[in-house]
Amino acid sequence: MRLLVLGGTEFVGRAVVEAALGRGWEVTVFNRGRHRTVPGVRALHGDRTAPDGLAALDGGGEWDAVVDTWSAAPRAVNETARLLRGRAGRYVYVSSCSVYEWPRPAGHTEETAVVAGARADAGQTEYAQDKLGGELAAVESFGPDGSVLVRAGQILGPYENVGRLPWWLNRIARGGPVLAPGPRDLALRFVDARDLAEWTLGAVEAGLSGPYNLVGPTGHATMGELLEACRRVTGSDAELRWTAPESILAAGIEPWTQLPVWLPPGSESYDCMYGMDVSRALATGLVCRPAVETVADTWRWLQGVGGEAPAGAGRAVGLDPDVEARLLGVPTGRS
Repeated sequence: MRLLVLGGTEFVGRAVVEAALGRGWEVTVFNRGRHRTVPGVRALHGDRTAPDGLAALDGGGEWDAVVDTWSAAPRAVNETARLLRGRAGRYVYVSSCSVYEWPRPAGHTEETAVVAGARADAGQTEYAQDKLGGELAAVESFGPDGSVLVRAGQILGPYENVGRLPWWLNRIARGGPVLAPGPRDLALRFVDARDLAEWTLGAVEAGLSGPYNLVGPTGHATMGELLEACRRVTGSDAELRWTAPESILAAGIEPWTQLPVWLPPGSESYDCMYGMDVSRALATGLVCRPAVETVADTWRWLQGVGGEAPAGAGRAVGLDPDVEARLLGVPTGRS
């Protein structure tokens, strides 16, 4: 198989490249050349936001499939898809569950209503509209039968440039009392970027098309299992102090951003983010590795890059140590 990955050096794109190489595929990447390319690929360089930025792709070959992870202005997806129409067999766009209208009903499927205001040729606006605009661009050029829309939920794993799991790993590695947001048995849902990549390549091989919700099944892990795994893999003596959601919210701490991964049970946000139906993806080959494997491999990668995850384009995550110390009632600087 001949695969073109738009990006291919960070997080999901890199996971797709490595998975494709592992299958013996011929891989081309197209990016700005700012990050080291995975060995074994053909590299083309260009800036999708610049005039003539796609020149390296114009006449640069033909592919069985394209994987695109773009998250900004939909017009970049639109222009790329148009250029590749007729030169690639299938266009896979890694989208997001954010494309669904808020609030989303529990158990929402791929048929759930999507946000309004998205356009394939739009400039950058809001994340949800940008991702839906990217979907529209892929379908406009490749049609509903030639495009795959991966509506991903929370993605974790090695190369993460959002910082959610890396923050927890580094916080627990520091030791001491750790604010552990309860309840301990709170069900979490995420997908390892490598599992997303394997499903995506399998979808290409199987000739799948259309939208797919993609995240781990309900019960894949709990908050307790995730944080205990962080403690084990880091070898930390950290004391997990399980704290009721009410106390956390009363302290003004923001779920998801200040306490990554965590959302208070029973909240609209929890039901929307963790209530997605993924039966379609599971029926077409999605397999999710154990959470402890994702945690261990992320820690191993994090240690290899000096302990700090690369900064992504999103909002910084993590809780200020002084805020944590005050809520736990320990001296500032010792939490």
